[in-house]
Amino acid sequence: MEKKNIDWSSLSFAYMPTDYRFVAHYKDGSWDEGGLVKDASCTMSESAGVLQYAQTCFEGLKAYTTKDGRIVTFRPDLNAKRLQDSADRLLIPQVSTEMFLRALDEVVKANAAWVPPYGTGATLYVRPFLFGCGPVIGVAPAPEYEFRMFVTPVGPYFKGGIKPLRLLLSQYDRAAPHGTGHIKAGLNYAMSLYPGYVAKHQGYAENMYLDAATRTHVEETGGANFLFVTKDNRIVTPKSDTILPSITRRSLVYVAEHYLGLEVEERPVDYCELKDFKECGLCGTAAVISPVGAVDTPDGTIEFASGMDEMGPVCAKLREVLTGIQMGEVEAPEGWIREIC
Repeated sequence: MEKKNIDWSSLSFAYMPTDYRFVAHYKDGSWDEGGLVKDASCTMSESAGVLQYAQTCFEGLKAYTTKDGRIVTFRPDLNAKRLQDSADRLLIPQVSTEMFLRALDEVVKANAAWVPPYGTGATLYVRPFLFGCGPVIGVAPAPEYEFRMFVTPVGPYFKGGIKPLRLLLSQYDRAAPHGTGHIKAGLNYAMSLYPGYVAKHQGYAENMYLDAATRTHVEETGGANFLFVTKDNRIVTPKSDTILPSITRRSLVYVAEHYLGLEVEERPVDYCELKDFKECGLCGTAAVISPVGAVDTPDGTIEFASGMDEMGPVCAKLREVLTGIQMGEVEAPEGWIREIC
């Protein structure tokens, strides 16, 4: 199959419309079969639930070209489950795992010419999302919904590839206790836009958010979980009911334990502990794992021992193994890789 004529290695993390997307509709208590369409536009009522009350949630995953030329996706069943959890919290009808995986297979296969070739550093980003398209005016769930899944070829999430990032300790809160921080709701990301703008306007790659209740524990950034490495090479990841459960983080934890033989702790991480860690990484679908070199705070700069020049050795090894699994260079645990074509 002939690939699109694109300079794959120069791609940024930006939207590029492709040939097909999957669309299904929920009406009168059930989802229709759904199918592929060419039209990239959405048409809905001006009083649609998503427009009036932000009733929407989404997912993010990737398709890869492996070393032997196959097109695969990585643990998509977990994305289906997380989308279901998000839908439940927002009173949106669930999309079954069966429909989710069928949509994934169909949309990636139909856009196979857009999947970046192996070795280019680019991937095909897959965006499934749900939204209330039926009209509401009082505060209530929408009567009708749409499930869509589109794909777009992308380059690295952070400019500069895997160069260590400098973060800003945010004075804003990302998610409230008993709120929606644990799901992938669009409204969470809307709330992070202004703090993100403030950080980027000051030259930072991202914010580091603390818990809203006590402002003493590290949570996450606007779009990625944290992973820390202690001086004796233990992996520590923050634990909180308001942190989004990252599939990439869970996979890195497994790699650390079962491939690298490292001890892993998932626990609350006190802000004052940051100075004691030698490495810090941001992990998520888009970023995989990106190194953090320093965090600027009102009390001064916290610099990790790994520095601002290159990724620390433990984070580098984690990234090497996980991307190796995704690209078919390292044997994957059973069930992690779904072959599309």
